[in-house]
Amino acid sequence: MAQAEHPSPVTARAKGPLSGRVRVPGDKSISHRAMIFGLLAIGETRISGLLEGEDVLRTADAARALGAIVHHDGPGAWRVQGVGVGGLREPSGLLDFGNAGTGSRLMMGVCGAHPITTTFDGDASLRKRPMRRILDPLALMGATIVAQEEGGRVPLTIRGPREAVPITYRTPVASAQIKSAVLLAGLVAPGETTVIESEATRDHTETMLAHFGAEVAVAPDGRHGRRVVLKGQPELQAAPIVVPADPSSAAFPLVAALIVPGSDILIESVMVNPLRSGLLTTLREMGADISVENEANQGGESVATLRVRAGALKGVEVPPERAPSMIDEYPVLAVAAAFASGTTRMRGLQELRVKESDRLAAVAAGLEAAGVTCRIEGDDLVVEGGDGEVAGGGTAATHLDHRIAMSFLVMGLAARKPMQVDDGAMIATSFPSFISLMNGLGAEIG
Repeated sequence: MAQAEHPSPVTARAKGPLSGRVRVPGDKSISHRAMIFGLLAIGETRISGLLEGEDVLRTADAARALGAIVHHDGPGAWRVQGVGVGGLREPSGLLDFGNAGTGSRLMMGVCGAHPITTTFDGDASLRKRPMRRILDPLALMGATIVAQEEGGRVPLTIRGPREAVPITYRTPVASAQIKSAVLLAGLVAPGETTVIESEATRDHTETMLAHFGAEVAVAPDGRHGRRVVLKGQPELQAAPIVVPADPSSAAFPLVAALIVPGSDILIESVMVNPLRSGLLTTLREMGADISVENEANQGGESVATLRVRAGALKGVEVPPERAPSMIDEYPVLAVAAAFASGTTRMRGLQELRVKESDRLAAVAAGLEAAGVTCRIEGDDLVVEGGDGEVAGGGTAATHLDHRIAMSFLVMGLAARKPMQVDDGAMIATSFPSFISLMNGLGAEIG
């Protein structure tokens, strides 16, 4: 995949133990949804702790284009005056989501059920990501796909129906984005819209639907799945949202503290929702010293302070059913696995092939550039650990993927030789303060 026109290489090198107390930015998944629910509610939604990365700001721009009045009151503090379910204004131009896969897919669900015509586009990375998984259920609900690139990719144009049709939909893959898009479309439809998933995925949309006054019921379905039933055409009422710290962003200082000898850090107010905690579960199985302190409830989500101390890690097998609860954390888990003793096998990673990049291939290539032995077997990634030692000294190709960039910069903090990433510019999509935060803990990244 092509890199940015003017890439900005970044290098990380070993310097010494990490120490201190930090709070990473607000959760990206909840920040996107906060803007979207603010748009769909009646009244003014006040948001605090919003992630002000490029992805979320694109969703804020889209909410404005669809009729919301959006105010920025200060760092993380926003107000959204909504238009209500069914009240969207047809945008005068296309909605450009940049790199934001979550924002674009969820907003397709919103717009695709309203009687408006909307064109979606994004950057080179987003243009390669599959959208048919969202378009297929929207078509069942009455939407017309007026134009699309090959494979259902952006730029694409959706014309919503005069009245959306409620459906019962079984998701073909474990994806919170598919589930959420269907539920958001179901808000406009009369009757009940049902989503069935064979593997339970992050439940932020269901939590927020209830928070804003919708009738939503969640029940188990099968061994690992869930059935979500939404009663359509509610009048959502504005409600305050406190965005907890993003566990996917916390993963980077967390793994860094585990692999840099002598490190001891605290990460505050991190969301510990069980459907987002797969990385914590896996790292503990590997022997990681992570303790959960000061657990509390914040706007329907569990948050806690994580204390992380360096120590020896051992290889494990990560089961495929854990993937939905840690889908964004596999790149940095692979870095931890490189420093472990023994073999780590991460199973069932097919969804990594359709993220911001082909993350499965990108992670393997980055590991090899660092001198780590690894292989891809089908949809599994197998990493041979170096028992606390990684050579480093290579350059990881990021493919416009923020998580690849941050993962290999974390590796450079503990490798024998520095690690470089070919472009760090896209880190701003989810974690604008990453370099300054890490350097504040004692890292050397620049």
